[in-house]
Amino acid sequence: MSTSSPELFVELDRSRPRGLRAQLERSLREAIRAGRLRPGVRLPSSRALAADLHITRGVVIAAYNQLTAEGYLTSRQGWGTVVNAITTLEGPQRHRPPPPAVRYDFRPGAPDAGLFPHAAWARASRTAMRSLPAHSLGYSDPAGLPALRETLADYLGRVRGVSCEPDAIVVCNGFSHGLSLLARVLAGRGLAVEDPGHPDWREQIEWAGAACHPIEVDDEGVRVDRLAASGAGAVLVTPAHQYPTGAVLSAGRRIDLLDWARSRSAYVIEDDYDAEYRYDRQPVGALQGVAPDHVVHAGSLSKSLAPGLRLGWLVVPSGLREEVVAARARSDRFTSTVIQAAVAEFVQRGDLDRHLRRTRRSYRRRRDALIGALSRHLPAYRATGISAGLHVLVRLPDGTNATHLAATAARHGILIQPLDRYRSRAAPGQAPALVMGYSRLTPHHIEEGIHHLATILNSHSVTTQPVEDNRG
Repeated sequence: MSTSSPELFVELDRSRPRGLRAQLERSLREAIRAGRLRPGVRLPSSRALAADLHITRGVVIAAYNQLTAEGYLTSRQGWGTVVNAITTLEGPQRHRPPPPAVRYDFRPGAPDAGLFPHAAWARASRTAMRSLPAHSLGYSDPAGLPALRETLADYLGRVRGVSCEPDAIVVCNGFSHGLSLLARVLAGRGLAVEDPGHPDWREQIEWAGAACHPIEVDDEGVRVDRLAASGAGAVLVTPAHQYPTGAVLSAGRRIDLLDWARSRSAYVIEDDYDAEYRYDRQPVGALQGVAPDHVVHAGSLSKSLAPGLRLGWLVVPSGLREEVVAARARSDRFTSTVIQAAVAEFVQRGDLDRHLRRTRRSYRRRRDALIGALSRHLPAYRATGISAGLHVLVRLPDGTNATHLAATAARHGILIQPLDRYRSRAAPGQAPALVMGYSRLTPHHIEEGIHHLATILNSHSVTTQPVEDNRG
């Protein structure tokens, strides 16, 4: 007989002289006090628990009644017996106090989860599950499902100018996972990163045991002349929309970068960050399409769909492919085949193309709202890197302390990031700036948030103040 009643772990010692009812009461009481049974957890019905423990139902009913009388349990109509919330006062406090209220979140790096195409994803998932062979639910190829790799090879060739066969693609759990695999394989070469750049990527590289070389970025992208002097054998770049400055790697720098890779038998890791969101310019082709033997093209669905899908890909040159696949097999074997199959179906049906067209329009309106609000309320603050992506770089008047400004705003529920957070080291004379995302706010809330920020700044001093640098 099947039952919808939940299961519960209880140990009873029938060799002990103490009665089974007292043992059951004590076991449940201690579990509640220790926090193992948390407020709101539904307990099994008396009939189901009695059957599981091989005791009479009357023993369970009596124990439940006693604990209800003591305030540990309560009965809810249509739900059964549940752990009472007031009992957590007797055990350790697991709930932390809520953080300060956030009114406007201008932090970069995440899409609007509210734009996720639920209906289209559900259709793709159902279709994928109906056609997924049973053997695909077992231990799968660490490089990824063949159907997804074929789909990605076609898609990347069509929209990004990537030149590859399906066998060149290794599916991974998002970009950070792919980078960790590459960092382990390339650790002996030393890896260079853009500076400023994503602090998590520097940590990934160092965690893998590789030397990390910060390379300066300017308005044309990474300084290839500095790269050549670093001694690194690989470099991570964001050429389509540099994170966080928004610079696009210039044509001259693209040529210089690929010449550097060819002349030194080095590798370029091309993080295709923000390439899918462009507003005022033509798309910039992938570096991989020009030098497939020296460029690892990396992408993910974290910005285009949702980070929670945990799906990305690497287009790996033949000289690295075997090592990367082996690293994948040793680390976590493979990505969920269910998610892979759903993504393949989603892309093949054209749902990703439709979703990107729709979200580009929405994000462009938000970007325009941010630029307009800054010009009206904070005219001395200049937005750059605006042609693509989900964030802008806001350059501040000389003498402004961006870190102090961000801290002041946070105390009033406005979250923004100073550019210094993305630099590997502080240095005198660096222009103050903020990195502001707009993807998670509506145009109305963007206007409201910038107006509120201007009001706060007019009543607080954000000029140069000494700030302790804790980055080491």
